[in-house]
Amino acid sequence: MDKTKKVMVLGAGMIGSLIAFLLTEHSDYEVILVDRDTERLSKVPQKDQIAPMSFNAESEKALFQAIKSAKPDALVSALPYYLNPIIAKAARDNGTHYFDLTEDVEVTQQISRLSRNTKKAFAPQGGLAPGFISIVTQCLIERFDKIDTVKMRVGALPLNPNNALKYSLTWSTDGLINEYGNPCEAILNGNKIKLQPLDGLETIEVDGLLYEAFNTSGGLGTLAESCQGKVLNMDYKTMRYPGHCDKIQFLMRDLKLNHDRDTLKRILENTIPKTRQDVVLIYSSVTGLIKGELFEENYFKKIYPREIGGINWSAIQITTAASQCCILDLVFKDPGAHLGFVTQESFKLKDFLSNRFGIYFH
Repeated sequence: MDKTKKVMVLGAGMIGSLIAFLLTEHSDYEVILVDRDTERLSKVPQKDQIAPMSFNAESEKALFQAIKSAKPDALVSALPYYLNPIIAKAARDNGTHYFDLTEDVEVTQQISRLSRNTKKAFAPQGGLAPGFISIVTQCLIERFDKIDTVKMRVGALPLNPNNALKYSLTWSTDGLINEYGNPCEAILNGNKIKLQPLDGLETIEVDGLLYEAFNTSGGLGTLAESCQGKVLNMDYKTMRYPGHCDKIQFLMRDLKLNHDRDTLKRILENTIPKTRQDVVLIYSSVTGLIKGELFEENYFKKIYPREIGGINWSAIQITTAASQCCILDLVFKDPGAHLGFVTQESFKLKDFLSNRFGIYFH
């Protein structure tokens, strides 16, 4: 990159604050960190390259004026998924690159439509899942001549669970409920299908520990579309400690709180603690033919909390924020290669892992 890049990060929560922090660990980035909550902004680690700005990004007028005034090279949305169409439209209208962390299928489709005929990169779903898991899986897929089955499994879990759900809130509650409550995409016998969330329960043993995995929405990202016709079977499931799925089904199905998500959100946020002592599990498996022989290739990684810049960050913060920073960095290094709607699987795993932000996945 030949000059300092100015990035506007929208949302100073757990992920947005670390995105700003990681980018400004390098002298070629400066960040405008936006949040309507001035108290939240004040808690973000102070750095010369981070300029706080307070306004409500739900206001299209305020958002447009802020972007027009600041003239950022890129927008990164770390806000709830349902705000991203407004932000993407503002990015398009102001001629700036756009990135987000959404897992929502419909929102991603809206971003795709907004990106038509743009000369900037519009790269949604740039976190962990979707995001990094899509890049890993595409790398495995490319090793095969013919693909039978693709399995993608990701979990963000407390290291020391001590409640009935065996879970702690490690990221956006809105995003979590969205994943648990919306239809899931999959490929079955070569056909793209919809599956019910919280179904497909299976048991997985890793490093002597037992986990469960079940269908959740959005984790496939755009892979279901890009792999249709090339893959016989593909699905994505979230990993949790055993017993979690049954209790979530009770809340969302038996008590019908999937139809009253505001109440469900209040229950979860008032009763389930947050934690920075977590572990992220990343697993991808591909089975198929290589030169006529049946093979299985897989990737597995456990990532733990760590100290960065003298501050302790959780594993889900690191994996989500570092993945987003890496994608942004790769776009800036070769902007001509990334125009319009950009899928996560279009990035090469070797480029990701050799990037200065990809080191957090080693």
